[in-house]
Amino acid sequence: MLTTVYELISNIPFIVKLLRGKLEKIEVFCHNPLPPLMIKRALLSVADKRGLLAFAQGLQKLGVTMLATGGTEKMLKEAGIPVTSIESVTAFPEMFSGRVKTMHPKIMGGILFRRDDPAHVKDAKKHGIEPIDLIVVNLYPFEETARDTTKTKPELIEQIDIGGPTLLRSAAKNHASVTVICDPADYERVLQELEKNGDTSPALRAELAAKTFLRTAAYDSAITEVLSAGANTGILLTNGKVLRYGENPHQTGKYFEPYEPVPTTNAQSHWRMHQGKELSYLNLLDADGAWNLVSEFGEPTAACIKHANPSGVASHANIEEAFQRAYDADRLSAFGVIIALNHNCTGTIAQKIIDQKIFTEVIIAPSFAEDALTILKQKPNIRLIEIFGNVLHGRQVRSTLGGVLMQDFDTHAVLPEDLVTVTEKKPTKEQIEDMLFAWKIVKHAKSNAIVFAKDKSSVGIGCGQTSRVDATWIAGKRAGDRAKGAVMASDAFFPFPDAVEEAVKYGITAIIQPGGSMRDQEVFAKANELGIAMVTTGTRAFKH
Repeated sequence: MLTTVYELISNIPFIVKLLRGKLEKIEVFCHNPLPPLMIKRALLSVADKRGLLAFAQGLQKLGVTMLATGGTEKMLKEAGIPVTSIESVTAFPEMFSGRVKTMHPKIMGGILFRRDDPAHVKDAKKHGIEPIDLIVVNLYPFEETARDTTKTKPELIEQIDIGGPTLLRSAAKNHASVTVICDPADYERVLQELEKNGDTSPALRAELAAKTFLRTAAYDSAITEVLSAGANTGILLTNGKVLRYGENPHQTGKYFEPYEPVPTTNAQSHWRMHQGKELSYLNLLDADGAWNLVSEFGEPTAACIKHANPSGVASHANIEEAFQRAYDADRLSAFGVIIALNHNCTGTIAQKIIDQKIFTEVIIAPSFAEDALTILKQKPNIRLIEIFGNVLHGRQVRSTLGGVLMQDFDTHAVLPEDLVTVTEKKPTKEQIEDMLFAWKIVKHAKSNAIVFAKDKSSVGIGCGQTSRVDATWIAGKRAGDRAKGAVMASDAFFPFPDAVEEAVKYGITAIIQPGGSMRDQEVFAKANELGIAMVTTGTRAFKH
């Protein structure tokens, strides 16, 4: 016995070494273990099948059992992926042309029962309900069907998904235990977490649940709006993006895209950035105002915007010339400017910006030529926004007094035949063209607003004033001698003749205004006395 103990003690260094080696191997194994499989069963039922096969193959490799409905089941089986039909779980076939297939206790119970509640677990075992840990569902394409004017109302009704939203909402409610995916864009993230941990994190499950409730809310909003013929239009904001800052650096800012359930043809706006610093709240406000303005024009038009107001606007057969005229209209104000073009931004325009050392915050255009992008790389901080479609559609929304104001965009167009001449002197054809040009600009300048224009170029703009005569004085001072022979647009009627008198001092020869003042006759008489032409539109163009 003593000999055995002695031998054991003598061999302690060897035993320690041996154990250390074993422990090291155990440690390595523990650091790289196969994750315990927490998500064991998944239900897949999708209308949008993008990315589905790759995702299902990933689940297959992880040993996840998959249940599927109809078209999804068929697609997976054809790809050689093992899948269990919903019918074999519920012991009921799909019925009523597929209107009923997943609404069954063995499906809904498997999603909804609480895994941490002993009573729930007991009920599940008692009724043979197995847990479903992952729900992958996207909805019948109601919105897309509603946009198709060839579809009948019965066809539209059949695209109202019932089982899908129920599955999604059930899984989202029980996200403490169940992962829900309503968007193919989330497949990769979920797979990555499953491969790493065998389960998704609570944070990801909560995020996906919130996204799911947003999706079902949007879906219901679309159905409500379509079935009520727009009478129950709501506001739903999506895809919140944190901005560089708000109006000032000490304020936070965020940008949300409005959800348009059934946008009109070619109306929905999309944009992307090619380069530049992060966008701020004011960058987006200014870019929006700039693009809305140039979108008023069919012919090539450029605008320079500062603090959401135009400093210069010009139209010309050549977009490069239009840009130069817009910049020349008020070079002093065009510092830290937003430049908007309703035609392609060419290399010539880009070079003009570089050569003239124009301090530019944003350039927004429907497209950028390759040479323009190359040239503008010299100024990497300039934000280049490529925009698709017209922003002027749908609803305009802003917050106020803790609530929300909503109105239609001002898309009203004033045409030559709408003009009523109220003076003895009739405007010439050229003056009418310039007045209508100026009218399109004054719509996009903050009230009170006055625009002087000549040869389809603004020469002076006064805006955001509490007095219309002050706005006229500012426009005149900015125009200087260029006001001689120009026309003037006013966004609202003249309460007194004083602004007309002020305009004529600078050489204005014709005025376009809404009319409708109590002193209209005094204003018209003053125009006659001063020997200028005046027309009314019958339409006001306030912008606050």
